Amino acid sequence: MVTTKQLYYALAVEKTLHFKKAAEHCNISQSALSTALSELEKQLGLQIFERDNKKVLVTPVGKEILDKARSIILQVGELQHLADEQQSPLSFPISVGVIPTIAPYLLPKLFPVLEAHYPQAQLNVVEEQSHVLVDMVKRGEIDTAILAMPFPCEGLLSLEFWQEDFYWVALKGDKHTNQKEITSNELTHSKLMLLKEGHCLKDHILAACKLPDQTANHGFGATSLNTLVQMVLGKIGTTLIPKMALEQLTLQNETLSTVHLSEPSPHRRIAFIIRPNYTRMSSIEALIELSKSSL
Repeated sequence: MVTTKQLYYALAVEKTLHFKKAAEHCNISQSALSTALSELEKQLGLQIFERDNKKVLVTPVGKEILDKARSIILQVGELQHLADEQQSPLSFPISVGVIPTIAPYLLPKLFPVLEAHYPQAQLNVVEEQSHVLVDMVKRGEIDTAILAMPFPCEGLLSLEFWQEDFYWVALKGDKHTNQKEITSNELTHSKLMLLKEGHCLKDHILAACKLPDQTANHGFGATSLNTLVQMVLGKIGTTLIPKMALEQLTLQNETLSTVHLSEPSPHRRIAFIIRPNYTRMSSIEALIELSKSSL
């Protein structure tokens, strides 16, 4: 009889295309994993993987089998979640994805509050870009994710819990730093630097400012807000950051000025995303309330 454990092992091999790495991911020996998958193929009468000493490939029929396996594993997980839901919120481990422009600024505030209200809670955090997290939620690899909206999340539910604006960061004494507000037109002459392609914050800033992509970065593409602020300190240019990052990135440096972006608010919205049939809603609702109280 085919077991869910065999299907789980097969999906691990599909993900890594490497039997040793898949075995490590599943916390079993490579020989045990190989034996389980050989038995699975024997039971099905089909070859799922082509393998030799150098590589592993998924066969065409194997792709169909693994798609079905993924659906089965997801449904089994939802069945377990349904049972878990009868327990108190956050009484079972929950995996949460968070994008890099939120994780460093929300999580240090969230975890102490979480510990105070739910000392038994276990959050497993994955930091990734938005498109990766959306795919992980859809595939059932994580329970939920915290994203900045708008972002394409077809087939998923979004539960908004926070709204915020952007602030221009420049060295004191620069033009416009004595203002309380700055317009997008004024930004076009400020050597604006943003995150590189793939980070949704860049898209949100360009949309809020109604700026074309080529107006920003000036040949420099960063992967973190901290890097951008350091470049401002190095007199390379200026940048925009969300409100939740202000305290951590700028308030401790007296040489920096921050000016509110004078464009229609909010400039971005923060939300949890979940699958429509996700059953552990009490845990998500608890995380939403804790996140709101943390910010």
